[in-house]
Amino acid sequence: MISTAFTRTFGVTAPVMQGGMQWIGKAELAAAVSNAGGLGCITALTHPTPADLAIAIERCRDLTDRPFAVNITTLPSINPPPYDEYRRVIIDGGVRVVETSGSNPAEFMPIYRDAGIKVVHKVTSRRHALKAREAGVDAVAVIGFEAAGHPGELDVPSLTLLPAIVRELDIPVLGAGGFADGAGLVAALALGADGILMATRFMATRETPIHDRVKAALVAGDELGTALIFRQLDNTARVVRNGVAEEVVRRLNEGSDFAGVRELVAGARGRMVYETGDTEAGIWWAGISQALIEDVPSCEELLNRIVGDAEELIGTGLPQLVGRS
Repeated sequence: MISTAFTRTFGVTAPVMQGGMQWIGKAELAAAVSNAGGLGCITALTHPTPADLAIAIERCRDLTDRPFAVNITTLPSINPPPYDEYRRVIIDGGVRVVETSGSNPAEFMPIYRDAGIKVVHKVTSRRHALKAREAGVDAVAVIGFEAAGHPGELDVPSLTLLPAIVRELDIPVLGAGGFADGAGLVAALALGADGILMATRFMATRETPIHDRVKAALVAGDELGTALIFRQLDNTARVVRNGVAEEVVRRLNEGSDFAGVRELVAGARGRMVYETGDTEAGIWWAGISQALIEDVPSCEELLNRIVGDAEELIGTGLPQLVGRS
């Protein structure tokens, strides 16, 4: 067993957290990850109303007696979701861990602290990591440029960003972006992290509620299979490279604004990908780590493999490289 500040702080046995994923982070996946020893995560805004989230939390509690988190991403919006109502559901549901992202967590920390909730905040820069620590979060997940979703505008990969942040923090740190196997876990630990956060890798597990054709596409994908969209809008996002993503990039390169690509990137189209298996129906998320995905195991099989491979590397693999005179 690998014991770190992350496993001890959050009461898990594997130093692996499942990241929040829109349309994917449902109770069944979160419970499967938690039952396998990691920290599973429900995505709050995947559920159309706070009442739906309450049902998902109760469902997750029926499926596991182990810790799990709820992700809530707060972003500026003309018509924002009822964030306060979602937070109230999280608190009333007895959730013990929240994953936050998208804005400075300082505004919400008193609410979570008063409820006895631990907070993992996702950051894409050293400056944001320091602000999160000042706000009082319990851990940070450092999002390298390899990651799916919004990896920031600084283009710094995990190999550099992770140790640069670790050396300035005294709270648990997770590496995120590019991690998908036991070797990656060992690398993160060697860089000073206390574990890893994975999203893309968990997409290709049996319990993940997406179409099998999407999982097969991830298995077939390689390190060149993603595209960066919204760069021209200073809102870079990494998605799977398909016809829709390439059209978005083309239009923006030709001077279009967001209104000119809005219909291409609509969330309903991305959700259709996961539900129907039509990987050209819209944009959908995956990180460069798809190149490391070779199968579709259960969450238990995946975590046992990752931790087992990491233990073997630490115990018998890497020591062989150290010369003895």
